[in-house]
Amino acid sequence: MKFLECAPLDRLNDFLSNLNLGERTIKGCLEAYSCKHSGADKKLSISLGNEILDYLGKSSDNDSPSPDESLLIRTSRKTLVYLVLALYHMYPDYDFSAVKAHQFFTEESWDSFKQIFDACMFEASKEWVETFGGDSLLDALFKALDEVVTLADCEIYGYLPDSEADPLPERGAIWSFNFLFYNRKLKRIVTFRLSCFSNLIGDGFSFDEMLDEYDEEIFADMDI
Repeated sequence: MKFLECAPLDRLNDFLSNLNLGERTIKGCLEAYSCKHSGADKKLSISLGNEILDYLGKSSDNDSPSPDESLLIRTSRKTLVYLVLALYHMYPDYDFSAVKAHQFFTEESWDSFKQIFDACMFEASKEWVETFGGDSLLDALFKALDEVVTLADCEIYGYLPDSEADPLPERGAIWSFNFLFYNRKLKRIVTFRLSCFSNLIGDGFSFDEMLDEYDEEIFADMDI
């Protein structure tokens, strides 16, 4: 996959790169990639594709596939290979297994993405408006993504692994999300890493207590 320089993403990346909100710091990054394989990706994509075929072959005897297997079937092998390749570019020091990674992908709509974004980025959105005025942070994000990958033609995937498969094990991370916006017509993916870190670690605050408190803030505003 080839990294693409996309000016519409620059202002968002500058704003989200290290956004200090007092007790917390938001770190986000948007990157665009062409799905055309580079030299290094060709060998990896073949390996990932074979891994998926082996997995599907072993599970073909099941009369009713599990939800994870159903997702694998729905997304197609090529799509899953592109998604996992994108993860490799997002986290180059982490070794992803296609079979394990697919278990942590979720199919999202813009509305479900918006609900997560609004719940987690409320303070950041206020900071955006105070800094730039005009459009909200979500509206600016929508316009930038639409310009780069045409959201109406995008498939949106979330990647939220468990602790053992988390490529972001940094201490102080309260939450992290990874979203991938894939336009198969343009053969282009925009990846969106978004993490929140505590600025209070080491200042006498319990990390577990802080996580419990922040979970209550987030889920209080979300429809369950």
